[in-house]
Amino acid sequence: MTGVRRRLLVGVLGASGSWHTRGLVRALTGRGHEVLAIPATRLESEIDSDGDVHVVGPDGPALEELDLLIVRGLPRGSLEQVIFRMDVLHVLAERGVRCVNSPRAIERTVDKSWAGASLSRAGVATPPTIVCERYDGAMRAFDRLGGDVVVKPLFGAMGNGIVRIEDRDVAHRVFRALELERTVYYVQRTIAPAGRRNLRVLVVAGEVAGAMERVTDAWRANIARGARPRGVRLSEDERDLALAAAAAVEADVAGVDLLGAPAGEVVVLEVNGIPGWQALQSVCEQDLTQLVVSACEALVTA
Repeated sequence: MTGVRRRLLVGVLGASGSWHTRGLVRALTGRGHEVLAIPATRLESEIDSDGDVHVVGPDGPALEELDLLIVRGLPRGSLEQVIFRMDVLHVLAERGVRCVNSPRAIERTVDKSWAGASLSRAGVATPPTIVCERYDGAMRAFDRLGGDVVVKPLFGAMGNGIVRIEDRDVAHRVFRALELERTVYYVQRTIAPAGRRNLRVLVVAGEVAGAMERVTDAWRANIARGARPRGVRLSEDERDLALAAAAAVEADVAGVDLLGAPAGEVVVLEVNGIPGWQALQSVCEQDLTQLVVSACEALVTA
């Protein structure tokens, strides 16, 4: 993946003060590109008198003039806010702006149900999962999945909102509480990480950019919740599985979570379409931000 000489107009969508946004802006400007840092909550869509649709950011730049938009953050919000932000990304993609990742890839990965279905259709191994809307369906799922399950929010990251349930009475109380929130039950068979590798793999443009093991004594292995990063060398099977998972959701840049299952096989727990690599960078020699930028340049000129 090599750089290009052409000067690009690049937008970085996300919180301007974040580690990733600052690093991307620094790397892009260092390579001679013009860069706009765009807060996701400051997007506006306009339809003019000729019926043309325009998307603008802070201070009014026409974002359809961008060569590249790197999506670094889509904050939580109301259903209308989330849909509007995704609509804007679709408009920009239709107008020829190369989005990394594409709106379709982001939609697939932010929705665990859709992501799981995409992985399954592609033959990528994932834990047995049942998704439903009713309390009685969730209780049946608890029994069918062996009485030891992980319940996850359909939309979520960094381990937030995840609970492990190993007791039917606890399942009853948790599922009744969730029923009051009119939630969707995403119920997955627990694959406990004890003695097994819990990995995060960064895939960039169809190649493994780096991998780390998340070391913890807890059943939930998240860096945001205290797990320690440790650099690892992937086996061929782990590498192939991570690449297949990223390809299944059509993500140019993806964080793929792998876990060793009891029978010795490896499964994909999740694919993140807006992945962080700050923890991975701490145990990786190559500059991952420069690698992502170089891949984005190549995608624009492909």
